Amino acid sequence: MSDASARRAVVHRETRETDVSVELALEGSGRYQVSTGIGMLDHMLEQLARHGLFDITVEARGDIERDPHHLVEDVGLVLGQALNEALGERRGITRFGHAIVPLDEALALVAVDLGGRGHAGIQFNFEREMLGQLPTENIAHFLAAFASEGRLNLHVRELAGENDHH
Repeated sequence: MSDASARRAVVHRETRETDVSVELALEGSGRYQVSTGIGMLDHMLEQLARHGLFDITVEARGDIERDPHHLVEDVGLVLGQALNEALGERRGITRFGHAIVPLDEALALVAVDLGGRGHAGIQFNFEREMLGQLPTENIAHFLAAFASEGRLNLHVRELAGENDHH
């Protein structure tokens, strides 16, 4: 895929527990349409698209009344598959990136290697077990699934923070 405008993907996954569709356009403007039934997961995906300047549509349903784990993980898997597909042969990309980002009292470090191997090193210090309907333990599962299927090396570290929402 040498044409940058072609860096997009549509991926669908259906299991007994979930039904997830993701449409991703890497050269976007930060537009998003997200519906997972889990407000905090929607918010996280929306902010990722908004600040990452890519366009995303996520439609997901699952057995969240039992436990949101399946849906959260499958959204991560499908988003990772979409990223991997959109990157194609990964020619002409900037392979490495990193940022240290503040939000009020919080400070996070993120480092990414798009080299084709999936791994996630995640370190959070959550005080709460839930953020709305999202168990905080599932955030690391989401990121690990995303990194694995996206074939990227992802490290996320919480350096400071008091408000788990940030």
